[in-house]
Amino acid sequence: MALRINDSIEIADWELTESFVRASGPGGQNVNKVSTAVELRFEAERSPALPGPVKARLRRLAGRKWTADGAIILFVQDTRSQARNREIARERLTEMVRAALVAPKRRVKTRVSQNQKKKRVDAKKKRGEIKALRGKVE
Repeated sequence: MALRINDSIEIADWELTESFVRASGPGGQNVNKVSTAVELRFEAERSPALPGPVKARLRRLAGRKWTADGAIILFVQDTRSQARNREIARERLTEMVRAALVAPKRRVKTRVSQNQKKKRVDAKKKRGEIKALRGKVE
């Protein structure tokens, strides 16, 4: 089942690998028997669905989840249900890729006007004069 990101991008099945392991934490005897935690691995670097700039942004967004071989590993053990953990992992991957699709706006450098600089210096001088007059009266 391919993972649909938007109208133009769809992640194929061969790019996703799911493995199920035992979750840590509370859960009674169930936690020792059932592998409910999901480890979702997405081969981002080899993915033909993602353009180069998107991969670069995704790498920055993924942080520690990005491996040396260019894969993203998401580990989910939020619920006691394997199916729900699987859905959560896929949703998180989808949101991460959608966030990487948005190109950041370029920052436009602005300058402080000469008049503003002059006003600032004048205000500092005036404040300094007021403080200088606070001394003892002789």
